[in-house]
Amino acid sequence: MSTKARILVIDDDMEIRDMITSLLERADYDVIAAENGKEGMKQFSSKPTDLVITDIVMPEKEGIETIQELRGKYPNVKIIAISGGGRISANDWLKLAQAFGADIILSKPFRPNELLEAISSLLN
Repeated sequence: MSTKARILVIDDDMEIRDMITSLLERADYDVIAAENGKEGMKQFSSKPTDLVITDIVMPEKEGIETIQELRGKYPNVKIIAISGGGRISANDWLKLAQAFGADIILSKPFRPNELLEAISSLLN
């Protein structure tokens, strides 16, 4: 019996977090959401997931730190970094995220099927 893949979504933007969560639930994934890296790490530590989708620019603990911590403690977790930019362009943030261990990077706004394809390629 196959179990649903579990995905942790970390994004400080509630609308984006909710949009990604409902997209993934409709695609039959088990989804946990967190509003920043600190909360996301707590969630992950208590209930590890198969994949983590993290925004980069967030309060508390931003995505680069979160990716570094995940890679250090859980080297096999799959990570997708997403960003719409901030003080520097989304592209620069995403290149940094990739350098620190994100498996796939997506610039916001992305199309729902782009995200689903990225997830599918990492989990299969």
